[in-house]
Amino acid sequence: MNIIDSHCHINFPELVSDIDGVMERMAENHVSNALCVSVNLEKFPEVLSLAERYENIYASVGVHPDTQSGEDPTVERLVSLSAHPKVVAIGETGLDYFRTEGDTTWQRDRFRAHIQAAREVNKPLIIHTREAGDDTLGILREEGEGLVRGVMHCFTETLEFARASIDLGFFISFSGIITFKNAQEIRDVAKVVPLESILIETDSPYLAPVPNRGKTNEPSYVRYVLEEVARVKELPIDVVAQATTQNFHRLFLAV
Repeated sequence: MNIIDSHCHINFPELVSDIDGVMERMAENHVSNALCVSVNLEKFPEVLSLAERYENIYASVGVHPDTQSGEDPTVERLVSLSAHPKVVAIGETGLDYFRTEGDTTWQRDRFRAHIQAAREVNKPLIIHTREAGDDTLGILREEGEGLVRGVMHCFTETLEFARASIDLGFFISFSGIITFKNAQEIRDVAKVVPLESILIETDSPYLAPVPNRGKTNEPSYVRYVLEEVARVKELPIDVVAQATTQNFHRLFLAV
């Protein structure tokens, strides 16, 4: 059985300081691959370095919607950096109105730039959305409907949002949040979303799943997400592992 962590940040200090241990624990827990996701352009070289160092690590390039400072992610810059063969996605990008105060026009402009870059290079988008569901879907429809694909990562939205995302060609990725006691609404969504539209992730070093909640998260813990999705959907663990692995390949690695 192989499992894939579709979204992690192993270049962050909490994990890169023990990167050999992180990789060993991935292997021990049958986590065959992980996608290390960029959150700004300044640290992108760290992300790419890990992908170059480890055959089973992939990279993305993008700027998180919480990040207003730093280098502006122009379409041209994103296209240029995404040319590396280990860069399999654009993002993470999207909209986050929860943490942002004042005018959010800059977020929407940057989101559009990421979508345009993804269209140009034909690579999927990794989308973060929080308290911005209508605008996220609206901009996707305006800029990329039928032209881009991707994933709604660390899913915490409604079933209606999930269905609209799937209709736009997006996968739904569940994180360790699905194991939290107060996350019944997310489990209800996971029960309904078709298995062929599901990915699993850690978003490590954050959001460690039960039974490790409160600890530093890492890719090996994605197996707890897998187990919870399988439990909710009343399916064998190996069936969900195979499907989510195939989904990852379909989205990120299909030529």
